[in-house]
Amino acid sequence: MTNMTPPTGVLIANTGSPASPAPRDVRAYLGRFLMDPRIRPMNKTCWWLILHLCILPKRGRVSGAKYGKIWTAQGSPFDVEHAKLRELLEDELRATGANVHVAVGQSYGFPTIPDAVDKLRRAGCARLVVLPLYPQSAYSTTYSVSDSVNAALAAANWDVPCTLVKHYGKDPVYLDAVAQAVRDAGFGQREGDRLLFNYHSIPLVDIEAGDTYEVQTGATALGVAGRLGIERKQWTVGYNCQFDKGREWLQPFTRNILERWAHASSGRVFMVCPNFAVDCLETLYDIDYELRPHYCQQLADAGKVLAGNELVYVPCLNGTRAHAQALAHVLASYTDGKE
Repeated sequence: MTNMTPPTGVLIANTGSPASPAPRDVRAYLGRFLMDPRIRPMNKTCWWLILHLCILPKRGRVSGAKYGKIWTAQGSPFDVEHAKLRELLEDELRATGANVHVAVGQSYGFPTIPDAVDKLRRAGCARLVVLPLYPQSAYSTTYSVSDSVNAALAAANWDVPCTLVKHYGKDPVYLDAVAQAVRDAGFGQREGDRLLFNYHSIPLVDIEAGDTYEVQTGATALGVAGRLGIERKQWTVGYNCQFDKGREWLQPFTRNILERWAHASSGRVFMVCPNFAVDCLETLYDIDYELRPHYCQQLADAGKVLAGNELVYVPCLNGTRAHAQALAHVLASYTDGKE
């Protein structure tokens, strides 16, 4: 029997990717990203001048070369995995009987959040559920998505009930999926294996203003470590990718932890990045081309060989069935029509 209830629109949102590795496309992407009021470090006018006169001309070339290293024949790996995830998630939700349409919207890439809102409006959705793909929320990520969705709804003059899923880093099915990904990468098969939870850093000013991101990252790490049954001395949390040196950033830095572990102990290091739903430049490039070489150099400086001390990266959940099932569990109470 046909479900006559108007559908619920599910908007899964993330940061986005440049349209191509070409410097002009990377500059356009970074310009949108770094002008976000929740990200820029100073007032709009001053920052626009600094950004367009000093930062983007260089960053467009440098970051473009980095994106070129991770680009695939299908295009941006970030976009490819989101397309897979959208389809799988819609299938998972519909399999439960939910009448839903799922759309992807990117804050700074394409399709944009307004594109996704328009798609769901044209599909006749009677309400929206917005799921930013940031398991641990932050002012600069989750709430930036909220700003963009609200602006898109206002621009479309669409008065529709809209619910924001703020975070899901403690969801049990999500934690199960991350723990299984760590196991699948080989963690625990050798004595001495250690696990490094690598999260994107945020400015300390956000923490001081009340952002609970640090607490959430710790909770996710505890949940995954508990499922793996490992002792506290076998794992730790680090933060990576401070954008500028003019502000204090959440620490300890992943780079410093790798230095310490290279010198102080032996065994393989497994790195997992639970706050990235999908692999991106920070995982695909930074780990292979910056963090791993740095770690190997530290091992050499400590007089150690690489064999038995490898740095093993645990891929993000990406466009996998396990990821779709985890997100479907997160969304279950919002899409069953009983909210």
